[in-house]
Amino acid sequence: MRLSIFLSVCLTTFLGIPALYSQDPTPLPLMPVPLHLTQGQGQLKIDGTFTIGLDGYKDARLESARKRFLNTLSNQTGIPLHDEEAAGRATLSVRTAGADDPVLQLGENESYHLEVTPTHALLTAPNPLGAMHGLQTFLQLVTITPDGFSAPVVTIDDEPRFPWRGLMIDAGRHFQPLDVIERNLDGMEAVKLNVLHWHLSDDQGFRAESKIYPLLTGKGSDGLFYTQAEMREVVEYARERGIRVVPEFDTPCHTTAWFVGYPDLASGKGPYKIETHWGIFDPAMDPSKESTFEFLGRFVGEMTTIFPDAYFHVGGDECNGKEWDANPQIKAFMSAHGLKDNAALQSYFTARVQKLVAAHHRIMEGWDEVLGPDTPKDVVIQSWRGPKSLAAAARQGNRGLLSTGYYIDLNQSAAEHYLADPLAGDGATLSPEERKRVLGGEAAMWSEFVTPEIIDSRIWPRTAAIAERLWSAQDVRDVNSMYARMAVISDKLEFYGLHHQSFTRPMLQRMSSQSDPKYLAVLAGVVQPPVGYERESLKAYDWHSPLNHLVDAIPPESETARKFKDLVAVIVSGNGSPEQFQMAAKWLTLWRDNDAKLQPSLKNSDITAELAPLSQSLSQVSTIGLRALDDLQKHRATEAATTQSDLQTLKMAEKPQAVLRDMIVAPVEMLVQAAKNPK
Repeated sequence: MRLSIFLSVCLTTFLGIPALYSQDPTPLPLMPVPLHLTQGQGQLKIDGTFTIGLDGYKDARLESARKRFLNTLSNQTGIPLHDEEAAGRATLSVRTAGADDPVLQLGENESYHLEVTPTHALLTAPNPLGAMHGLQTFLQLVTITPDGFSAPVVTIDDEPRFPWRGLMIDAGRHFQPLDVIERNLDGMEAVKLNVLHWHLSDDQGFRAESKIYPLLTGKGSDGLFYTQAEMREVVEYARERGIRVVPEFDTPCHTTAWFVGYPDLASGKGPYKIETHWGIFDPAMDPSKESTFEFLGRFVGEMTTIFPDAYFHVGGDECNGKEWDANPQIKAFMSAHGLKDNAALQSYFTARVQKLVAAHHRIMEGWDEVLGPDTPKDVVIQSWRGPKSLAAAARQGNRGLLSTGYYIDLNQSAAEHYLADPLAGDGATLSPEERKRVLGGEAAMWSEFVTPEIIDSRIWPRTAAIAERLWSAQDVRDVNSMYARMAVISDKLEFYGLHHQSFTRPMLQRMSSQSDPKYLAVLAGVVQPPVGYERESLKAYDWHSPLNHLVDAIPPESETARKFKDLVAVIVSGNGSPEQFQMAAKWLTLWRDNDAKLQPSLKNSDITAELAPLSQSLSQVSTIGLRALDDLQKHRATEAATTQSDLQTLKMAEKPQAVLRDMIVAPVEMLVQAAKNPK
């Protein structure tokens, strides 16, 4: 059960609180927004007679897509649907013109045309890739109506804005089992993402089996790694869903795990052990040894037999150069080769690795540190340091993609991700030819603070907003529309097997030892994890730290707090209705009174005991909000001394407690400020 639904059940069943406020009818719940859509009159009914037929070109991928479609539609509607191709005219006809490349390629035609009438639907596409996108659009169109499930009459012509729309999953820090990778590939298919960037090595673990160099996982993985058979399974699983898999093996730094089994690769003396903390560490590969490149050449060759994609990511980020500086042999090598600093040494390393990758008929990709004046033009730059780096790459003649603004591990709002655009900022100044070199972007899921239990909640549903930014037209930027549609898509993603909604309740039950932790859920509904890298500054964490506290059990963005803030914005504008004042008062009363009900159970464990000050603070903040709300409704100015005291209390409440932020503080401050001079 998703957290917002869980809270809604708690509030309506036990506390008599109505819906927060009514919203305008949502637009068609499509995400990404199609390029062209015309809505007609009427509906196509979805019932037990629904069938789907494949016309024209057929292959195993299309048949697999047809079966997945029926299974998802059945899960979504509860209607048993027969897993057999229709005889005669099907309810939905899929007409595919021809094949696409056996190995998916960047820039393949992903377009489709979908026409839904009251009696029939027709999906046409030039290849299976476009057909699969169209099937996902149809699934999103299906909704419940007074007459049962149906899809509205529409005509859609659609294709993506950018050809590279990815999700990076870091399996190096916290290992993510195969089922996690595969269910997130299902989610990617649902929102038309087409690249899984699989981060397979880091200081904390080497996660890809090498038969040539078995000690990479034998000593560098703690036994947590993917076999070659499992990696091939993921590649095929992704291909069936129209998704490319780009592996990343970070070099020359973030390489401690490599050196546990193969210390001769390192620039330092060792010994090395798998890193259990987070951050930037000194170990780095030795660019002065020819044996380093011989090792990498054989390794890259082995991995390209597993990963057929044309692109191969070599990392290249965050080298501090300390091991290089401390190694006399490396300093002598730099002097002999005219390498004036560590940046030049890394450029030398990158150039050598690029040739190794090219020798195996692959195109190198790296983080923006690999960009230098002499970087070959076919190297793809992934920018994590900002649009300026991406624009610089495009001006230099390199293709690139943006991850700045899409770091979903940093707990930013969906709106912030949604409004980040690869061609905004410095990108807006590019020439038409340079803009073509911007391939798209990738959401980045770094795994310092995620386990298999909670990773889905950090990826979804916000990544759907990023998917829309990369697929839909640049002027599709209505944040309110995005949130309304994302809420619907979030519910539907559960039918794909994702756990982003269902993970919260069992975690609350576990930490509270209560089958119905309704008071803890009220607190959980209005707090958020810290944004950015603040969490690491508030508490010491490492690989062994249990991620089982309330900060881990909640989504990155509080839907309840966001809606309450919207309600408060209406009230302080002077346009609040009596009903809206009443709703705000009921919610503030709920939060004020919840502390007395929650406090007795918080003493049951240290996991919940840390929440006692936060719960008390929420009560105090809500009391202030009620007083300010009453003054506003009665058009009575709050006394200056009271306002000053309240603002000081709110300033203290802004600070994280138990590594959590109270998201009611900001809207209550809006009420207090407005009550100084009520309209």
